[in-house]
Amino acid sequence: MFPYDSTLIAAVAVPPRTVADVVAIMQEIDSTCANTDGLKWFNWLYLQVTLAVQQRVNAVAFADPAWIAALDVEFAGFYFAAIGAALTAGNAPGCWQAVFNARNQPAVARIQFAFAGMNAHINHDLPQAIVANCQSTGVAPAHGTAQYSDYTALNATLDGIINTAKQELSVRLAGDALPPVNRLEDVLAAWSIAAAREAAWNNAEVLWHLRDAPPVSATFMASVDLTTAAASKAVLIPV
Repeated sequence: MFPYDSTLIAAVAVPPRTVADVVAIMQEIDSTCANTDGLKWFNWLYLQVTLAVQQRVNAVAFADPAWIAALDVEFAGFYFAAIGAALTAGNAPGCWQAVFNARNQPAVARIQFAFAGMNAHINHDLPQAIVANCQSTGVAPAHGTAQYSDYTALNATLDGIINTAKQELSVRLAGDALPPVNRLEDVLAAWSIAAAREAAWNNAEVLWHLRDAPPVSATFMASVDLTTAAASKAVLIPV
């Protein structure tokens, strides 16, 4: 879809091992994508979030910073995998494919791409990343744990970054300026990072209990993908 897509595919070919690896890959995506590429604007927002997480991990601002760092890497891996799947075979999960199918549409605002990406990544990918991280660390996802407290402690930081992004991106098209639009503003105002992340944790607990029943787990995630894809498409309606 863009002449540099092969560069993006190469950038995500090797899974990250550290938060620093995640940052480096996102920086390469940012420097590669043109301003007219909707992917750039989700990646830009995600990069700000990852830098904030990295800063807090380095400052040991968590009860279990290693767990949060591992989750950050696991989580980013789903995003990078979606890029590879969408750009090589066009078969990313439906919620992600909706973003990639629209990434060259100049009538879609930058903030719409950012929020559509967050919708796909948090609602679809985050529950799976939590479960994968819990399996590798031997910690079951549950409310009341130190890991859950660390997880929710990020909400205020993320909320501040997203509010800044609304100011930075909300009135711009992928390639030009756009006056404020009430419908778009209403959608963005109603979206809550804390609520989305809480729903993702709840779904992770469901997936954890389904881990010994792969067909049921797959059916559950297919349902999550369908609803998340519908939301992505709604967010990406040109304003």
